[in-house]
Amino acid sequence: MSFDFLSFDLDAFVAATLAEDLGNPPRDVTSQAVIPAAARFTGVMDSRDAIVVAGLRIAEAFFRALDPTIEIELLVGEGGLARPGTDLMRLSGNARAMLAAERSALNTVQHLSGIATMTRTFVEAISGTGCTLLDTRKTIPGLRVLEKYATRMGGATNHRMGLWDAAMIKDNHVAVAGSVGEATRRAKAAGVASIMVEVDRVDQIEAALTAGATHLLLDNMDAATLRHAVALVAGRVPTEASGGVTLETVRAKAKTGVTYVSVGRLTQSAPAADIGLDFNLI
Repeated sequence: MSFDFLSFDLDAFVAATLAEDLGNPPRDVTSQAVIPAAARFTGVMDSRDAIVVAGLRIAEAFFRALDPTIEIELLVGEGGLARPGTDLMRLSGNARAMLAAERSALNTVQHLSGIATMTRTFVEAISGTGCTLLDTRKTIPGLRVLEKYATRMGGATNHRMGLWDAAMIKDNHVAVAGSVGEATRRAKAAGVASIMVEVDRVDQIEAALTAGATHLLLDNMDAATLRHAVALVAGRVPTEASGGVTLETVRAKAKTGVTYVSVGRLTQSAPAADIGLDFNLI
């Protein structure tokens, strides 16, 4: 597994997260008062529910940042399915350091595994349709790279990373430009190579395509309308069903022939995975 996704700085992320929890100067006042400096723990991180695992390497980095000599064994691969009661990681090291890193490590693995688990549920729901699941930009500020990593571990494909890597013309852009076609023409004239255009009516499709759209978002359309829209596009550009997609509706929309279906709730609403970490004094 690599975290070199858009040059993500794992060391900086770990340092900032630990600084948030430990303060300046860094300290865990409870452990310093109660636990001898030389005390050592063994620990086991385990899943309490069936989950898709994401973020164990990040958790490892938290522990190693505070105890470089810690012994860590990762027991499940990233993107792997863990049944309830599965051991994910075994640790042995300095007790104070392990307690200081525990919350940051658990929070990260629980959050990312929760996203990966929900994503896998959606991927399985559209299995066999030929449609690809996409994530969105509905991410927690500062965590986009990690959250989009987690959706990949769940089996999704990443949509654009931000406002910088593709144009996406939406209703506010259309309102200023005056029409879907004019907004699209302006983007093409500016030299933008990838121009995604959101349409919420089938009568906007031809105008967007004529003006240079390279990808159409078919927004908040029911399955019948999506099927009609796909027929009108006739394979000229990729199509994407977007807006309000739920686990109950995703398969019907995926079966309409769209290239993609995007789901904001993968990163916006995924519950944290139930993962625990128990320590024992050596």
